[in-house]
Amino acid sequence: MKKIRDEQKGLIFILLIILITIGLILFFSFTLRTNAVEDSLKDNPVVRTLLVIEDQDKSVLCSSVLILNTKSSKAALVNLPGYTGSIYSSLGRVDRLDKVYQEKGIDLYKSEVEKLLGMKIPYYALLSLQDFLKVSDYLGGMRVFIAEPVDSIDENGVRCLLPSGAINLDGDKINAYLHYRLEDESEADVQDRYQNAMVAFITGIHDKKFVIFKKDNASLYTQSIKINLNKNEQESLFKLIADVDAESIIKSTITGSLRRVDGQLLLMPDNNGEFIKEAVKQTTNMLASTDGSLSSRVYVLEIQNGTTVQGLARNTAVLFQNASYDVLSPVNAARTDYEETVIIDHINNREVAKSVGEFIHCTNIREASEEELESYSEIGVDFTIILGKDFNGRYVIPRRKSN
Repeated sequence: MKKIRDEQKGLIFILLIILITIGLILFFSFTLRTNAVEDSLKDNPVVRTLLVIEDQDKSVLCSSVLILNTKSSKAALVNLPGYTGSIYSSLGRVDRLDKVYQEKGIDLYKSEVEKLLGMKIPYYALLSLQDFLKVSDYLGGMRVFIAEPVDSIDENGVRCLLPSGAINLDGDKINAYLHYRLEDESEADVQDRYQNAMVAFITGIHDKKFVIFKKDNASLYTQSIKINLNKNEQESLFKLIADVDAESIIKSTITGSLRRVDGQLLLMPDNNGEFIKEAVKQTTNMLASTDGSLSSRVYVLEIQNGTTVQGLARNTAVLFQNASYDVLSPVNAARTDYEETVIIDHINNREVAKSVGEFIHCTNIREASEEELESYSEIGVDFTIILGKDFNGRYVIPRRKSN
């Protein structure tokens, strides 16, 4: 009997050691637990998140990348047209961007978007259409602007009626807004609508943040969103998104030329995708401006062609539009013999003028004359860019001066 008792004591001692070890592991795991979102902000205040809405057929309905500077609360939203064409390594062929998601899933889709935009995107948030509509109702609807009344009948005979103006759309109405098609609208119009819905989603989170993050309410929203973060990190991320300056979100999109490849029409990004990478970089720099002046509003540019090269101003306008500037219709300059490209500053803002110039490597900047200020004040132009012979279609190349 004594031997059995000694064995029992030994077993009890071993169990105690095991329990203490497990307790210490749990204790240190809890106390040393890190938050990936909060840790990333120590090195860089800019947070990038891929937002994807999945349609009922499991395809991508729309997606965007949100670039948020958490110090200034300024943000940009880069739209990702599903028909963007490229050689996608995950597919091993030239195809549509949304085919990557359909065939390979969200992780490889995110990876291809990172290559396309030339930046790392740590987080993604994925919502099914049903959950997106549900969240819309939780937010009390999403507010969008509709320029003209919509009266459309889809292929199933379902009629869509939407009034014009700034209106609040509940789940059913936002579904109709995302899916209606008009005979005379372009794919670019559809993409603009998708991006407006994304902006409305982010704005809704901002407007209702005091309701969303109440203890009893948070789970209603978080359970509707699939995200590559744990629960605490997810809440941290969406609290950052909720603090965005919703009134000044910069909208950008991928642009390029339409080409038919293997029977399908693809949007091939300009200059093999280098333009969109530069544009995203420029937009990120705008968000990171020290005094916030670069991202305080969208600046208006007028681009004039001061050379004999056809289409130079038009193509340059596309570059600046990709970089989130508002560009008036390009025009010809008063003459066509400009040797050097010049930027005319109509608002006396040297920092913004310098940023505009950096995008095309132009350092030739001057303030507008009194006559120029008077003539441009009515049309609201902030900067005029007159392209000279030193502009190669993307950058200003300093010309060698003859001795």
